Amino acid sequence: MLGVAVAWELYALTGSALDLGLVGLVQFAPMVLLTLVVGHVADRHDRRFIVIACEVVKAAVAVALAAGAIGDWQTRGMIFGLIALLAAAQAFENPAMSALVPEVVDRALIAPAMAWVVSAGQTAQIVGPALGGALYVFGPGAAYLTAGALFALAGALAVAVRVARTVCVREPLSLATVLSGVAFIVSRRVLLGSMSLDLFAVLFGGATALLPVYARDILGAGPVGLGLLRSAPAVGALAISIVLARHPLVRPIGPTLFWSVMVFGAATVVFGVSRSFALSLLALAVLGAADVVSMVIRLSLAQIRTPDAMRGRVSAAHSLFTGTSNQLGAFESGLAAALLGPVPAVLLGGVGTIAVAALWMVLFPELRRLRRFEEDA
Repeated sequence: MLGVAVAWELYALTGSALDLGLVGLVQFAPMVLLTLVVGHVADRHDRRFIVIACEVVKAAVAVALAAGAIGDWQTRGMIFGLIALLAAAQAFENPAMSALVPEVVDRALIAPAMAWVVSAGQTAQIVGPALGGALYVFGPGAAYLTAGALFALAGALAVAVRVARTVCVREPLSLATVLSGVAFIVSRRVLLGSMSLDLFAVLFGGATALLPVYARDILGAGPVGLGLLRSAPAVGALAISIVLARHPLVRPIGPTLFWSVMVFGAATVVFGVSRSFALSLLALAVLGAADVVSMVIRLSLAQIRTPDAMRGRVSAAHSLFTGTSNQLGAFESGLAAALLGPVPAVLLGGVGTIAVAALWMVLFPELRRLRRFEEDA
């Protein structure tokens, strides 16, 4: 909701498409710069308090944006500064939120809990932009104030969460402890294989970055069609995440992970060659569903196979893997489309994703043979 309002207001202020791209860069930079530090913070302090504090900061940012819009003194620099602060709060909150899940639910329920987390996120991706656009009819202040109220509500709900946190040793802050989350992932081949598989699969499979080209030039669907194409992956993702929450994955985990990535690549290929709007929507829905299966497996493995004292740092490193892959994947797709054309670029990405999955099956046989989330005795 906030993203839609910021984009509309900024474009109305400056009329610059470059500024819209800079919003993404302003959000991306704090995540990269703070990722390893925020993981250490999440392991040294009360994760629930971190979540509450971050929601308070986000609510304050939304109120500041509303004040600037209503008072008619909002500037380009002010928007960028506030969005950077919002992104920094989100960077602190993400690893704390992920690491908090095993403190709230029993170990056996982590996988379905992660599926519900993903389903909540997908619901927000579907409802949030539409609601933000509808509220913007009454001015940007209405959208900002509503977002601020929802951030405050989220913080209040976090206050009510009760956790049984184990007391852990407070390691001194050093380069070694900051990097220990990355070192832990590298030392666990199952975690390294699953996260690096996602990194390279998303790097090649960034077809959604080219949706405006497909909507206008290939499918002739116009702006309404573009909106439907953008929503299709989230709809597929929401549907499968609800299924996984009610019917959790049990086994075989490794083969299911590889098949989901290959289906993601195959759906990308179908979308690339499709000239039918209905088939394109279906391919994108399948793509979104396959991505969620992979996401739930990776998140569950990271939480179940990581000691509590390390979960913040491992979650932060995982966020760095996924965050950079999404950004670089969009860049790779745009560059390939500029050099080869949109259709060859999407086809290359889909085939590349399938090839990466096949190669990772050879490079990480432990992951290929993985049957269950828990460590073997």
